[in-house]
Amino acid sequence: MTDLAVRAGGQAGDGIASIGETISRCFSRLGWHVFGLNAYQSVIRGGHVWFQARTSDARPYSQGDQADVLYALDKQTVSVHGHSLRRGGTVIYDPEKFAVAESELPAGVRALGVPTLEFARKYTSQSILQNAGGMGAAAYLAGIPLDILNEALRDSFGKKAGDVVEWNLGAAGAGFEFARAHASESDHAIGRRGPAKLLMNGNAAIALGAVAGGCKFLAQYPMTPASSIMHWMAAHSHSLGVVVKQAEDELAAINMAIGASFGGVRSMTATSGGGFSLMTEALGMAGMTETPLVVVESQRAGPSTGLPTKTEQGDLNLMLGAGQSEFPRAILAPSNPAEAYRTMIRAFQLAEDWQTPILVASDLHLSENFMTVDREEVPLDIPLPSLFTVEPNGHEYQRYQYTASGVSPRAFPGQPGLQFVAGSDEHDERGHLISDVKSGIPVWVTERQRMMDKRMRKLQGLVGAIEPPTWEGPSDAALTFVAWGSTVGAVRDAMAALAAQGRPTNLLRFPAVYPIDADRVRAALAPPRRTLLVEANYSGQFGRLLRAETGVHLSERLLKYDGEPFYPHEIVVRALEVMADGGK
Repeated sequence: MTDLAVRAGGQAGDGIASIGETISRCFSRLGWHVFGLNAYQSVIRGGHVWFQARTSDARPYSQGDQADVLYALDKQTVSVHGHSLRRGGTVIYDPEKFAVAESELPAGVRALGVPTLEFARKYTSQSILQNAGGMGAAAYLAGIPLDILNEALRDSFGKKAGDVVEWNLGAAGAGFEFARAHASESDHAIGRRGPAKLLMNGNAAIALGAVAGGCKFLAQYPMTPASSIMHWMAAHSHSLGVVVKQAEDELAAINMAIGASFGGVRSMTATSGGGFSLMTEALGMAGMTETPLVVVESQRAGPSTGLPTKTEQGDLNLMLGAGQSEFPRAILAPSNPAEAYRTMIRAFQLAEDWQTPILVASDLHLSENFMTVDREEVPLDIPLPSLFTVEPNGHEYQRYQYTASGVSPRAFPGQPGLQFVAGSDEHDERGHLISDVKSGIPVWVTERQRMMDKRMRKLQGLVGAIEPPTWEGPSDAALTFVAWGSTVGAVRDAMAALAAQGRPTNLLRFPAVYPIDADRVRAALAPPRRTLLVEANYSGQFGRLLRAETGVHLSERLLKYDGEPFYPHEIVVRALEVMADGGK
């Protein structure tokens, strides 16, 4: 099986992301599967950044552990990433900037000095042009044809034309030919594998899925790593008929989204943990008024502003408890861009069906990293039934009518004969408030309890409506992984590595982490099954939720909270420890 990775590193402002995205685009246009990891700092210039573009004929679900080509724009990149190169790998560098001795590299790794600055000076004094020369050399070593690289470079410049494009093509060609003349023959003549594949990051998939799900209004305040959801929506708002509003803060954003949804428009907001903390009061209002709402919460490392550009799954407890008191909600947790696309469609339908907030738990690793998507994984023809079916009938409209499911008849607001009050205080079936002078009176005490029971009955319906836990791998495996969200990707890659060692494992994946079907999960995880919980937080928040809801205690854990994503080798090592311990 082909499994090849190109890594580029340097300082923030050196254009590392552009290099990585261009190489990723080349692989995808050749019909190969791609996973692209963009690791960056929260500064405009300075600080080490890097990008890994991994390609394979079998879908890679994570960035992997090693690289075959390393394009180093500074010496720090060599010291940080040189050890990650596979035997037979190559470091590309410019001898005019710094020296690399093969003695400082792992055994079997070569150093290739490429005069990228010299190539750049043939066209301009701008040193950034050196990147094209480095990409050309990397493309040769990775087996990417020069015409595919040139095509990707032309598209990268968009509407820019003339000298800038030609300069980059010239420098890329020079780098490609230099590598052909001075490097060992490429071991990776990958060639075209099939039709070009779609390449998108999680946030683009979230935005596109929202539009496919009928979203017509997004209100958002920018916060890493959710910001590019708004950027994508704004860039396509006119062609897709979506209104995008950058609010003055997160409080305004969620209240605008609630107002638009109340008016009959499928609406959403998106943020990270700090912004979501500000949204919690309004989230409770959506729960009380039974207003459909979709909120994307893209997690990053905290607390407070923590590590703004690093990943974590530390906000599950926040999402579970956000808002005053209790009201029904669901928390969906896609693990890759294709799942994120479909999850957004489902989120809008659930919000409409159950008239309650639906939260989509993303994280930086999912939001900002790239992955190829097969076209059939992103269906565009989505039926969007209207749920405004109530017509005036001469009787006073009971917006919050007691029903067995907890879902009451919803009418488009403002119609004659269908007026109602939608207050944030507790109310009766017609929306009339029972707070203040009525609260404490026995009949209204009972009314409060009945209305609370009505709302919370939606949770039982949501249990059946969300996607259930899903099994992957052989049923009789010696070890079962339990995971949710983006960590599922590294688990899948670790499972493949373990299977290659003759140690088959399986995975119980949770596409939705709340509400939980306790009976189903208890049966799935019943002893003597040996388990390993994999989560990107300190306390094993999902493991604690499972124990609270089901009584199942997952004692073996691999928890990571350093801001970095899981790597398959970390999971393999821990899994082997657990399996060895179980065999004693």
